[in-house]
Amino acid sequence: MAGLCIRNRDAPPHVHGEGCPGDPRSHQGSARKLNRVESRNLTMLVFASDRHKNHAPRAEIEASGLQPPFEHPGRAEAIRNTLADDSRFEFAEPDPWGVGPIEAVHDPGLVAFLERAWADYQVAHPDTHDVVPDFFPMSGLMDGMGGFPREPGIDLELGRWCFETTTPLTKGSYDAARSAVDVALTATQAVTDGAATAYALCRPPGHHAPTGLYGGYCFFNNAAVAAHHVASTTGSKVTVLDVDYHHGNGTQQIFYNRGDVQYVSLHGDPARAYPYITGFEAEAGTGLGRGANLNVPLPVGADDDAYLVSLGRAAEAIALFAPGLIVVSLGVDAFYNDPISDLGVTADGFERQGALVAELGLPTVVLQEGGYDVETIGDNVRRWLIGLGT
Repeated sequence: MAGLCIRNRDAPPHVHGEGCPGDPRSHQGSARKLNRVESRNLTMLVFASDRHKNHAPRAEIEASGLQPPFEHPGRAEAIRNTLADDSRFEFAEPDPWGVGPIEAVHDPGLVAFLERAWADYQVAHPDTHDVVPDFFPMSGLMDGMGGFPREPGIDLELGRWCFETTTPLTKGSYDAARSAVDVALTATQAVTDGAATAYALCRPPGHHAPTGLYGGYCFFNNAAVAAHHVASTTGSKVTVLDVDYHHGNGTQQIFYNRGDVQYVSLHGDPARAYPYITGFEAEAGTGLGRGANLNVPLPVGADDDAYLVSLGRAAEAIALFAPGLIVVSLGVDAFYNDPISDLGVTADGFERQGALVAELGLPTVVLQEGGYDVETIGDNVRRWLIGLGT
């Protein structure tokens, strides 16, 4: 599939590189606009990669205890199997995009660290499957002493780049995270090329990853990379609509002072829900981004009807912003039986959510974030996508 061209030193020849030979769009990125959707697809393209399986942690430290990971390969496999059984969905492989789009959003130091961290840790701690920081170098530790060492060891580096304990690094985590970005960008490209909708089965998820840190099951912010790429290469405004139960602190941080990418999030109130530090209504953006950030915290037990009222408020804000593209960070952990959520949304509610977003009539790419009830995650995702329109 042809792609929006970017300047990328790592991409193979003729793959998504600015000035690609024979690509008439090579020099048209800044002038290219996205069109309003008049009709939906007969089938929806689904982009997925088996490389997600390379990130397979054995445990996570959560709620002060060691337990089996909530975020594991079985989540994506359950979604894939459900969608594969429905003729309204057509699977396709992602294209390689290289690190260029990632480094346009994330600190290159973070990218380089994630590439080497697991191997470096094995030198100091051989035969470690899951690598988790046990020390976080907070600024107060060195007050009055001139700052941290310039060349820290791997144990200190882990705490420098990771902000919590639920996100183990395994041997294949970096490769899986790279593949999730490829999936996100290729699905987004399908929509910018004319598809009304597309779905990216991203794993690991991404919305908790800010510019220079990883955590919250997230290494690279798939939605932010996709949104930034479209905004910077087409000149169109983009909305990231986040319906995951947990606030996307990373996405908010990346776009908080930008006026070309709107961030709208519905989530559990951070007074009780991870990530605790962001997601409050008062956070409206700053500078050029003032007014382009909308947080809608939800109370315990919010059901389908309550959720739809809040989503209607979000839709009004999106319509006023008038983006050329919506990037949906789709978490289905608002489900009433999700193990790390306290909302009350049903499968019918997810379909109604998708239908409400479809009423905006805008090109829409859906990227997978959370959802941890493995028995129902596939059908919940399917219902949301059916509501959006296949």
